[in-house]
Amino acid sequence: QVQLVESGGGLVQAGGSLRLSCAASGRKFSTYDIGWFRQAPGKEREFVAAISWSGGRTHYADSVKGRFTISRDNAKSTVYLQMNSLKPEDTAVYYCAAKNGATLSQILFNYAYWGQGTQVTVSS
Repeated sequence: QVQLVESGGGLVQAGGSLRLSCAASGRKFSTYDIGWFRQAPGKEREFVAAISWSGGRTHYADSVKGRFTISRDNAKSTVYLQMNSLKPEDTAVYYCAAKNGATLSQILFNYAYWGQGTQVTVSS
């Protein structure tokens, strides 16, 4: 089992940058694929990015491709989401989630463990 805590959210102007962190505790963090998801008010939670247990594979939603970068440091049990060129439509609560490493997935229900979320607000 793994526990996840997100941090790094905040208020930023359009065009700005933020880096989110997802810190994990528990056993075998390095065996989990990690995904980032977001949920805007009144909308369903949606996939943003995912990284494999080794860090060797990544996958992004089309809406963030070229602007966001996911990375991980297994020695620190932390996954990062670097967000550049932020847009007002990126405003949401951002969640990290973990699943047993097998195949990268953008399907919410494949992830067994979730953090509490961190708010990102992008002003125009």
